[in-house]
Amino acid sequence: VATGPEIEDDWHNFEALNIPLSHPARDPLDNFYLSTAQIAPGDSPGAKLPALGPDGKPLLLRSQTSTVQIRVMEQTKPPVRIVSLGRVYRPDTADATHYPMFHQIEGLLIDTHVTMADLKSVLRMFCQAFYGEQEDVHVRFRTSFFPFTEPSVEVDINWHGGWMEIGGAGMVDPNVLRAVGYDPEEVTGFAFGMGVERIAMRQHGIKDIRDLYTNDVRFLAQF
Repeated sequence: VATGPEIEDDWHNFEALNIPLSHPARDPLDNFYLSTAQIAPGDSPGAKLPALGPDGKPLLLRSQTSTVQIRVMEQTKPPVRIVSLGRVYRPDTADATHYPMFHQIEGLLIDTHVTMADLKSVLRMFCQAFYGEQEDVHVRFRTSFFPFTEPSVEVDINWHGGWMEIGGAGMVDPNVLRAVGYDPEEVTGFAFGMGVERIAMRQHGIKDIRDLYTNDVRFLAQF
């Protein structure tokens, strides 16, 4: 199990994950960029400057735990097998299914001869183990797009008579492998990610994600 900092730089949150400068995921409306108070003579009270990382680019609260994958791969030679879990931050308007802070869990496998079939097998095993109250859990993979995986899929399970999305996954993009110093001609890998709160909500019939953070003892007592 791997962890990483919640305050991240541009490289780990975007560039190394194959998210270009023009990508909408970098939009200030979709991220919590950090700032620092100006203290130079003549500054007006309350003036702010962007908090910059070592690369001279703005720091931010991480928007995904995929940053942990990059940090581990930068320091580890293949094979790599990790699970990462942590808080992430996005300036979403709080409602029944969104909250500005939530938790993600991700898995990463890098080795020789890793294929999409391996990814599908792992996810089917997870779904069967976690949602095991059903004798046979049906899993569906839908084609999708993420900058850091290619091909990419969204993962659904048949849950109480309907399809329920549980996360995204895919084969690690060769550009991501190159960014951490790996040779995509020698190794391949897969990654998957899921929102912990949404898994818990569906598992326990919770209708509003905000209930998880109100510290209401009447609600928490059921667990």
